[in-house]
Amino acid sequence: MKKEVTLKESIFLLVVLLAIIGTCIIALGVPPQVPILIAIGLVVLFAKLKGFSWDTIHDGIQNGITPGLIPIIIFMLIGILISVWIAAGTIPTIMIYGFKVLSAKFFLPSVFVICALVGITVGSSFTTISTVGIALLGMGQMMGFNPGMTAGAIISGAFLGNNISPLSDTANLASAIAEVDLFDHIRSMMKTIIPAFIISLIFFAIMGHGASGSAGDKIDELVQTLHSSFTISVFTLIPVLVLFICARKKVPAIPTLLLSIAATIGIIYCYHPHTSFSQIAVYMQDGFVSKTGVKTVDQLLTRGGMQSMMWSVSLILLALALGGLLVEIKIIEKLISRISGVVSAKGNLILMTALSSIGINVLLGEQYLSVILPGKAFKSQYEAIHLEPKNLSGILANAGAAVNPLIPWGVSGVFITGTLGVSTLQYLPFAIFSLIVPVIHIALGFMGNDKKQVEEYKKAS
Repeated sequence: MKKEVTLKESIFLLVVLLAIIGTCIIALGVPPQVPILIAIGLVVLFAKLKGFSWDTIHDGIQNGITPGLIPIIIFMLIGILISVWIAAGTIPTIMIYGFKVLSAKFFLPSVFVICALVGITVGSSFTTISTVGIALLGMGQMMGFNPGMTAGAIISGAFLGNNISPLSDTANLASAIAEVDLFDHIRSMMKTIIPAFIISLIFFAIMGHGASGSAGDKIDELVQTLHSSFTISVFTLIPVLVLFICARKKVPAIPTLLLSIAATIGIIYCYHPHTSFSQIAVYMQDGFVSKTGVKTVDQLLTRGGMQSMMWSVSLILLALALGGLLVEIKIIEKLISRISGVVSAKGNLILMTALSSIGINVLLGEQYLSVILPGKAFKSQYEAIHLEPKNLSGILANAGAAVNPLIPWGVSGVFITGTLGVSTLQYLPFAIFSLIVPVIHIALGFMGNDKKQVEEYKKAS
């Protein structure tokens, strides 16, 4: 007979799972798939001991994986996009134009601002990271910057842009969960986004301070190699234009990526008409292999393809399966319901919402669930103390979606590692926006005037 899971059991199980996953990944350097698989086994054993049926356990795994199917397809398409963009000369062209515009002295803050602007425009942190992000990472390596530092600037800008873009799926989700008008949500976000932007900009200016032009000869060699080995032309940027146009037209991610891939393949045939279809298929499946003879260039531009994303896909499937099991046997529900029932002051409520969103990111690794689950659990509490719903939507975005790239087994963290080739622990100290924006939001929650906000909300309603 099935027995109800108690709060103590929930806490004990989660502590054990986090200890196993953290020790294996951080202390032992084990690939994250293994400890997460062990965690799944322990949760299944716990569920059976509590009397849950195999059907319930299987439902939990299936329900957990289902939300990740579309992102997995998007990951594979991005793998293809990266490969064909290199083959067509799109990424090499972005790099060469970038070298003409960006200096080493202001490189990191420029990367941050560029990625923020692109993120706002396309409404997707993943698209920003996998396109201009790759080009900027390569430029940073040639200028002698730590890859983790450059990746941190890319990620900070991409997720800042994603947080306030009206085209962003997570911004729309947070506003929908809290039942707030999207543009009211975005306007209310500015009180946290602007301080986070300023702090991040100063941080990257300091990190990049003192960078010299010592990489000048290497950059000249890189530019010459790119010119001799790839098609460098403004027309190779057409696939980038396709992405921007589709973003403005609010075309969903999958058709947008397919259109950009098709445009890129068309450019390959325009400049290299004798390319065989089988060669294009190899690019799409296995990625592009650079053979310029210059080691640095070949390391930078040998990447992409569907197969390059399979490591990420396997980890995402396991992480989502674990999350589905924890939701199905009511572990997550038990914790959040207990937390949501004991907070009544504004600052404490925002803090608990933030911790719940961060906790969901750590436990489930899924940014959508880090918005949905705490949003549904705490919504009635915000209403009970007459706090405007934009307080809820804001913290869901800042502590949910924005924090996901900091989790090694999170969907965003896995994607970034697979795309940029920089591990989460390498870029985590430099992903300053994701680190500080929830802290700023929590601090403002305690500093705000509770009575004034309550009165304003009562008058408005």
